Amino acid sequence: MNREYLENKNTIHFKFEQSKDDFIVDEIPIVFKGNGNFAILHVKKVELTTWDMIAVFAQFLNLSAEKIGYAGLKDKHATTTQYISVEAKYEKQLKKFKHPQIKILNATRHTHSIRMGDLAGNRFSINLFGVSQIEAGQIEKLARKSEKNGLPNYFGYQRFGRDEDSIEQARAMIAGDLHVNDAKLKKFLISIYQSLYFNDWLKERVLLSREKNGGKFLLLEGDVYLSNEDKLFTPKKIPQKDFEAYKVVPTGLLAGRYVYRARGKAREIEAKYDDEFLYDKGLRRVALVYPQDIKFAYKNHFDILNIAFTLPKGSYATVFLENIANKNFKAKKVSLN
Repeated sequence: MNREYLENKNTIHFKFEQSKDDFIVDEIPIVFKGNGNFAILHVKKVELTTWDMIAVFAQFLNLSAEKIGYAGLKDKHATTTQYISVEAKYEKQLKKFKHPQIKILNATRHTHSIRMGDLAGNRFSINLFGVSQIEAGQIEKLARKSEKNGLPNYFGYQRFGRDEDSIEQARAMIAGDLHVNDAKLKKFLISIYQSLYFNDWLKERVLLSREKNGGKFLLLEGDVYLSNEDKLFTPKKIPQKDFEAYKVVPTGLLAGRYVYRARGKAREIEAKYDDEFLYDKGLRRVALVYPQDIKFAYKNHFDILNIAFTLPKGSYATVFLENIANKNFKAKKVSLN
């Protein structure tokens, strides 16, 4: 399984490490009310998964981990800030909280517990190593192109496990060759199956765009779009002007039930990556995202380029870096030599 990008060019050579000093992620939250029955904690964690952090709070407060709300899962090998929620009755107890890898930065209140997806996006700051001055210029140019033309919204390598072994498990389960009792594992494997099909669909659309549209994403008759008002629709005519004005974005299928499917030419491609017998609920995922507020800081004497950027929720910083490098990364090795 590999991911293709709109710019078909030579590889740019750089290295990056997912570590606490060189890979920093800050969650951009929804707007909190400032009052309500739930305490919202802005927390900083270092070298811990979100699950690890939640387990620490659950043990400290002596409550079930399911009682702690969170908006998204953040990488272990990084310094990350994110928001979690607990019932407001634990506020006094939390004033005594101390942990070497977790710090509560501040707190507010909200009317309900944080739910998965309750975030606007994520801000990344990543150090790229071994970058010459010429390559720094090339990286900036390509980053600006993705800011303007969009970044293919692939699921990153993290989605599929260290050795992509979860892909084979998912396929075996869907085929009926593997029985899974654990409900959470079953749901996870179904999401892997959906993600794999989405990535394969997006790869075909990207390759078609390179061939037929000079590297800009090619819209097809029958595509399903997401509007600025978060409405899914299939227009009678291809909305090229609205697409170029960032008013609409094409979407891809996460196979399942009760989901809006493409039509016409778009459906001919989509149907190859569909499973209409999948019992779980289907969804649409935007095919492109637009990195924002991209900033660069180059340390000339050390060949280090810091790149900072914001992505919408559900998008992968490593996909943005793959797009620049024109190279797929893997969980075991996230560098280019």
